[in-house]
Amino acid sequence: MNFELTDDQIAFEETARQFAEQELAPFAAKWDKEHYFPIEAIQKAGELGFCGLYTPENAGGLGLSRLDASIIFEQLSMGCTTTTAMLTIHNMATWMIATWGNEVVKQKWCPLLVTGEKLASYCLTEPGAGSDAASLKTKATKTDSGYVLNGSKVFISGAGSTDVLVVMARTGGEGPKGVSAFAVPADAKGIVYGKAEEKMGWNAQPTRMITFDNVELASDWLLGEEGQGFKMAMQGLDGGRINIATCSIGTAQQALNTARDYMAEREQFGKPIAAFQALQFKLADMATELVAARQMVRMAAGKLDNNDPDKTTYCAMAKRFATDVGFNVCNEALQLHGGYGYIKEYPLERHFRDVRVHQILEGTNEIMRVIIGRRLLSDERPVI
Repeated sequence: MNFELTDDQIAFEETARQFAEQELAPFAAKWDKEHYFPIEAIQKAGELGFCGLYTPENAGGLGLSRLDASIIFEQLSMGCTTTTAMLTIHNMATWMIATWGNEVVKQKWCPLLVTGEKLASYCLTEPGAGSDAASLKTKATKTDSGYVLNGSKVFISGAGSTDVLVVMARTGGEGPKGVSAFAVPADAKGIVYGKAEEKMGWNAQPTRMITFDNVELASDWLLGEEGQGFKMAMQGLDGGRINIATCSIGTAQQALNTARDYMAEREQFGKPIAAFQALQFKLADMATELVAARQMVRMAAGKLDNNDPDKTTYCAMAKRFATDVGFNVCNEALQLHGGYGYIKEYPLERHFRDVRVHQILEGTNEIMRVIIGRRLLSDERPVI
């Protein structure tokens, strides 16, 4: 097993690092403070291919592996966690349209999505269906000309500022087999956007509730076939868990780097605080756990790329572990800054706020444990 990056992966990593340093990091604090959604930065990312990383080449994407994408997202999140998280969501929605959309939908949206000229949101969560996605109530009723969509979605990233919505809706009976997926223009008549939510973090992207009131859908907007939506959503979540775990790792790495540099500069009792062994031990533990989380995420990405039978379990493990580690590392980095870590002039409190939600979204870490536990207690071969 080779843990070294290929020459191509090193090149991807360096390109993403330069973009993060030049186009994201200098502005991240301002975007956070002003609750500004940096569409222009995302479009610049699209010029480098970062808006269609694993979208198939036949749809205009780069066709990279999930491991390649993780390497890129890690570097981008060191510049701005929130913007990178939005990029991961856009990538997932774009991939879903390119993979399951018919030619009409793909020709309309993919050329614009992979370049970042247009942006996509992913609409799964509902007021009464968070972790229990199979119980969603939003309904798409079949008509002679297509469907009529009614219902609501909550916690939708980018809502009100994106151009197309990948919407999961019920076209059949109860349970997962009754769910279908649609690519819905964000300005379709009958779509109503709620107020931008006031959040603890992720302030550089809007999060809104979306209400669908008799929205007429063309038949062409159906992704795949009726009843395939839940399967699509679960496949999307496997990759989404890798993506959000990666954002935690990149943010935590940046926090660790900042804390290390601060320890070398800050003096107490006549010497740099880096000279105190207790703080050296803290830094060592942070780095060790972060390396372990990174390797777990990359292993899970490899399982996903190779369509391993246990890919979902490994993605759940990686998401649970990496988002917990990422939050803990950011918390410890803030602690190492003392009172300065609590001040907005320093980036630590923003890192702390931004990574906290990663333990909740894409399935809470408690749900990750349910997925892992059920697999371990199943009659299938052990997870290795």
